[in-house]
Amino acid sequence: MPLSEEELRLLEQMERALVEEDPKLASTLRGTSLRRSARRRAIAAGAAFAVGVTVLMTGAITELWIVGIVGFVIMLASATIAVTSLRGQQAAAADPRTAGHPAHGFTVIDGGRSGSKIRRPRRTPSSSSFMDRMEDRWRRRRDDGGGY
Repeated sequence: MPLSEEELRLLEQMERALVEEDPKLASTLRGTSLRRSARRRAIAAGAAFAVGVTVLMTGAITELWIVGIVGFVIMLASATIAVTSLRGQQAAAADPRTAGHPAHGFTVIDGGRSGSKIRRPRRTPSSSSFMDRMEDRWRRRRDDGGGY
């Protein structure tokens, strides 16, 4: 059921009051700070990668292998950070909850629990023991060719 004009006006007033009172909370509710921080993290990781390349090449030129290893570790760490932050940024952009919403509107941020987890009913202690379940799993792995 759509909101009436009066309700929309009151909602906008409450949003403006919240932004004036606590802009950090409003930014968190909006979700845009997450994308900005992911973008900043990716840019910083790119700069660190360039520093890592420089350190690696310095180690190769001066024939100090420890300097080259340090440069490689810097490159590896920065590439990992860049990839994870870019994945998070793409996931936030592809989120259907945030798509199409105005920049000043609020969106709901998932609180950590995902709907994909299915709760299985607990077995009663008398149904089977822990060791029986482990033996069953071991037999299934061995029979399916799962190896160790």
